[in-house]
Amino acid sequence: MIDKKLLEILVCPVSKAPLQYDEEKNELVCKASGLAYPVRDGIPVMLESEARQLTADEKLG
Repeated sequence: MIDKKLLEILVCPVSKAPLQYDEEKNELVCKASGLAYPVRDGIPVMLESEARQLTADEKLG
C-alpha cells in the first residue's frame, strides 16, 4: 500500500502527470506517458528504465 500523501506529491518523471496506484499489480500508473512504475517493499521505483509499457487496453481503461 502507498501512503496517500506520498501519492499526492509523486508525478511521472517522464510526463510530469499525476499517478494512479494499482493495488492489484502494485504499480503506479501514468496514462499520459503510458508507463507503469513498480512498487517494491512499499517504495516506488520511479525510473523510466524500470517501468513497463502499458498495453493498449490499459491506456484506454
